[in-house]
Amino acid sequence: MPHQDGSAQLTAALDAASRDWRVFPLIPSDKRPAVSEWETRATADPDRITRAWSVGAFNVGIATGPSGLIVIDLDKPKHPGDTPPAAWAEHGVTDGADVLAVLCERHGQPFPADTYTVGTWSGGTHLYFLAPEGEPLRNTAGDSARGLGWKVDTRAWGGLVVGAGSTYDGHPYAVSNHGPVAPLPGWLAELLRPAPLPPQRPMTVALSGHGRRTAFLRSAINGEVQRVTGSGPHEHNNALYIAAVALGQLVSGGELSEADVTGWLVTAALQVGQGEREARRTIASGLRAGARRPRRVAA
Repeated sequence: MPHQDGSAQLTAALDAASRDWRVFPLIPSDKRPAVSEWETRATADPDRITRAWSVGAFNVGIATGPSGLIVIDLDKPKHPGDTPPAAWAEHGVTDGADVLAVLCERHGQPFPADTYTVGTWSGGTHLYFLAPEGEPLRNTAGDSARGLGWKVDTRAWGGLVVGAGSTYDGHPYAVSNHGPVAPLPGWLAELLRPAPLPPQRPMTVALSGHGRRTAFLRSAINGEVQRVTGSGPHEHNNALYIAAVALGQLVSGGELSEADVTGWLVTAALQVGQGEREARRTIASGLRAGARRPRRVAA
């Protein structure tokens, strides 16, 4: 059972931080973050960690992207009807570990077990790897686009894992291999690498009308769109939020329509490879923040 005073979880969080991993509190005995904006607030600072876990027995969340990690989650079926698709069933697989074994055989590679490993509450496995230098790999899920296969998820930028020392449904997350974290094998990195984006075309928003007001709005819109399309690999979401705040001020002032601004910014976000659902959430958040400071343009 977890220590109700949080001492065991604090020890686990400090151990993760000693590896230079960025940690943050999860709801006690749960997988959900106990704080908002967890990816940016995750830390390896022992003092901040000690203060956070002195409040209660929080589970340990690890922000994989900022920690330089790729974690491969080999899951187990959750219920009797949770069965593999035919393409995997013909290989006799029963869980995520079997799927990864098939991939290894297919690529003529050994099973990548020689790395820091955590057994999960459900009997699954988390294999920890060092992310390739300078490659902002994103999360993948199962058989979806760029995914590795049924019951195999990966956690990278934008993702989190429940760290060792945590519990869920009365079952622990426990280290099963204390060895060092190995680099992500090159063949797996190749499978997880996103397809290249199509050639970027300059995106310019045209506004009808003439005069200083129209010229100002045109400049403001295109400046914020270019902020997004010109952002660096780890900066897309932050740039999108800032752009939405700035244009949200003009929406609140009655100068632009929320639908138009959302459409322009979603298009810009898709150009740099962001997912539409994530982009729309960020834009909506930025528009709400911008609405608190309405801005009008002098005629």
